[in-house]
Amino acid sequence: MSSPVIGFALCGSFCTFDQVFESLAQLTSIYTVIPIMSENAAEIDSRFGSAAGFINKLEQICRRSVITTISEAEPIGPKALLDLLVIAPCTGNTLAKITNGITDTSVTMAYKAHLRNEKPVLIAISSNDALGTNAPNIGTLLNRRNNFFVPFYQDDPIKKPASVIADFNMIPDAIKAALRKEQIQPILLCPPA
Repeated sequence: MSSPVIGFALCGSFCTFDQVFESLAQLTSIYTVIPIMSENAAEIDSRFGSAAGFINKLEQICRRSVITTISEAEPIGPKALLDLLVIAPCTGNTLAKITNGITDTSVTMAYKAHLRNEKPVLIAISSNDALGTNAPNIGTLLNRRNNFFVPFYQDDPIKKPASVIADFNMIPDAIKAALRKEQIQPILLCPPA
């Protein structure tokens, strides 16, 4: 029996990429991983690194080309390419779009295309407004079939009280649960000491 095929989509929370890449490297020995990047993640150079450098690293880890456009992501649905889609990091912007059915990036297209097959999606949020404007979106997605979250915590409750970040180290365990269509618990974690 072949290993599950995981789509792994990165959005533009550049400060989390190193943590995400660490988790992703563990997954490629277990799963076939198809990398996806939002257009912003694939095009913007930031103080955390160059877009070209991130693409290169992602392609080295996954040993395949990165999907970076809507047209490249669209066949995910009709060809039933994935057993699970992981969005990590999932920004508040992407979270709002997928909650409201907006399909204007490679990641939101991958989400829409994948869900048509009734397969699970795992969301690893990284957003400064997750407990603010985006809180209703988290609730909505938690109550929709086939959407699951990597457990998360407030990353700086004093300076950024609405900000949360997924515990990216939990992605492998959350994937196993999501493939069984189960939400790993607890969802809300205490910040690491």
